[in-house]
Amino acid sequence: MIDRLVQYAKHKHLVTTPGYAPKTVKWLIWLDSQGKLKDVVELGNAGQPRNPGREFPRCPDLQQNELIAGGITRSHFLVDTCDVVALLGAQADKRKQDKHDYFVGLLKQASADMPECQTAATALDDQSTLDKIRQRLEQLRAKPTDKVTLRVDNVTLVDDSRWHRWWDKYRQSLQGAGAGTASQMVCFATGQPNEPTPTHPKISGLADVGGQSSGSVLVGFDKDAFTSFGLEQSANCAVSQEATYAYRAALNELIARSSHRLVNQKVLHWYSADVATADDPIALLLGEDREQQEASAQVQVQRLMQSLHRGERPNLLESRYYVLTVAGSGGRVMVRDWMEGDFEELVANINNWFDQFTIVHREGDRLADPPKFMAVLGALVRDIKDVPAPTATRLFRCALTGEGIPYDAMAQALTRVKVDIVQDQPFNHARMGLLKAYHVRKGGTDMEARLNPNHPSPAYHCGRLMAVLANLQRAALGDVGAGVVQRFYAAASATPALILGRIVRTSQFHIDKVRADSPGLAVWYENQIAEIMAAIGDAIPRTLTLEEQSLFALGYYQQLAHSRTRQNRQEEEQTQ
Repeated sequence: MIDRLVQYAKHKHLVTTPGYAPKTVKWLIWLDSQGKLKDVVELGNAGQPRNPGREFPRCPDLQQNELIAGGITRSHFLVDTCDVVALLGAQADKRKQDKHDYFVGLLKQASADMPECQTAATALDDQSTLDKIRQRLEQLRAKPTDKVTLRVDNVTLVDDSRWHRWWDKYRQSLQGAGAGTASQMVCFATGQPNEPTPTHPKISGLADVGGQSSGSVLVGFDKDAFTSFGLEQSANCAVSQEATYAYRAALNELIARSSHRLVNQKVLHWYSADVATADDPIALLLGEDREQQEASAQVQVQRLMQSLHRGERPNLLESRYYVLTVAGSGGRVMVRDWMEGDFEELVANINNWFDQFTIVHREGDRLADPPKFMAVLGALVRDIKDVPAPTATRLFRCALTGEGIPYDAMAQALTRVKVDIVQDQPFNHARMGLLKAYHVRKGGTDMEARLNPNHPSPAYHCGRLMAVLANLQRAALGDVGAGVVQRFYAAASATPALILGRIVRTSQFHIDKVRADSPGLAVWYENQIAEIMAAIGDAIPRTLTLEEQSLFALGYYQQLAHSRTRQNRQEEEQTQ
């Protein structure tokens, strides 16, 4: 996995040089050539809600072990938070004052290579100028934790390269002050002998899924239980400093640019070849483009698969996909899942996912659009935030690899189906599609999108019988409030012999009432009940397992949809 991330960083030409990293900065302190404040400028999409600012691709960057090397509290260089650079909200905080002084000191040290740094240092050393900067930041409602950088006249310091040589020498001095190991070990990422970095850099962008806003480490050994063989810190997973910066750059880039929120975790995916957004099957599955209709996602996947089969996309045929599911747990990055495989196989699996989730529309006149993945997750629970992380991860793996639907996911969907039926709520197509897909992936070749009168399961036909009996009662008595379904569905789906037998016996009274008004309709109901009883077999099952209850639900739903089609057709004939 780490090797794939390193390759991604190289392929995308990301900044992987130790000591440098892209950073997003929201505020720019603009000084004139004399160090007087011209203005404080908001970067990025100024004035827009949640504006993160502007990303600078090559900023000076220190790791935690470098920040505290030699027992000295240090600041970053050129880019730091408003409470450090301008003491915003931290005037009485001695630790912030020490960091501010260190920030100014770094500017003075770099001034030999870049004179503008001395101008900036003089301004930040001047109490009057510092007060003006703070006042302007407060007017703009800047937060103490927002990142800020400096501009002197027409030079934005961090964008200039003259400080690079001084910065490299400065970092070398910190390496000497920090604790490290001089022994050579084989790098886990590259397989080459190298000196392992003592600590790994932090990954950003996981604060909304449990991580820390300051970042979380993918590899860390801060507990004795995580170490072995007498090795210290990251020597337990030897990775060169260059490789750690490479995988950090890759993860930060993927989280910022190509991540998809999956409940309380994030899915990062990429390909070995360049894949256009319109040809990205995983993006189509997740369907986060609100302008895109659900039906078009399956159509686009089918077109992509056909073009691969016709040999029109040779570059994609040889491509591989990589999927990493991560979350944060305080200061650590939690890897929930890792998948990789052939691009063509991925497209076929996602096409099958859409096809297997396709089910007849509740109105019976057409097939429902296949649901996007997040709709499937939402079908399991009352609120999508209640979906457990392992369930979301496992289902996503099923969609990409073709594995069977987990039993617990089927059970959750079935529970929600029962609630919908008893509360007389409209059927959720994603829930019914999941029940269908569960059986299809278990080898249920008789499970179709529409009603199948020849289905081999008695449980399926028991559900059909329940639907016909409910329609019969409605035809005879009209809307009676809590009808046979609301009162008996839950019990009938678990113990059909006990409940359905009783309802069938009383259904004769309903048939007699219907016959008085519409003899032909009464005959039709009698034939329907007789046909379904014949499909059930010798006897109605006494009890049904959860899997059989899901077939009961599918039979009930598809029979209702089928009957609704017939009813709509009759209404159209009467109006002509």
